Amino acid sequence: MSNKKYKKLAVAFSGPSNSGKTTLIVKVSNILQDKGNKVCIVKHDPKDKARFDTPGKDSDKFSQTGANVAVVSPNRTTLFKQESSSIDELIELFGDFDYLLVEGLKTLPLPRISIFRNSLDEKYFDVTDAIAFDKTINSNDIPSNIDKLDLNNPEEIIQWVEKNSKRV
Repeated sequence: MSNKKYKKLAVAFSGPSNSGKTTLIVKVSNILQDKGNKVCIVKHDPKDKARFDTPGKDSDKFSQTGANVAVVSPNRTTLFKQESSSIDELIELFGDFDYLLVEGLKTLPLPRISIFRNSLDEKYFDVTDAIAFDKTINSNDIPSNIDKLDLNNPEEIIQWVEKNSKRV
């Protein structure tokens, strides 16, 4: 049993559909884990599109009943909860971690990186602390109070995360 002290840092990622949020979160998560960190990810699914199981399987039949279902296997626990969870409940559920990466949930008061390719959406500026963008965006169009990050440089994004994440 190690006495590792977990950092418990949280940061959020926003951006329009197909801007590259998931790709970036995967890259950041992989690099952080390669460095020995425990990473948790929360994805916001505003349109209720995410599907966790195959129709006809037991766990799907269970979750269809409307009950909360936990599927525990040797390598994972999958929770089917029939109501939304607050971020605090999720933090509690995850227990120990170093980094919590949240995709979406614009109303959460977390430090936030917004991701843009091809065009900026000013609707995000009010909730954004940093913008990760590629060559398709003119950096002069980004307000000066928002940090500018290279979308294709996950190490630079991780440095920002290290400095600006919220301890939860």
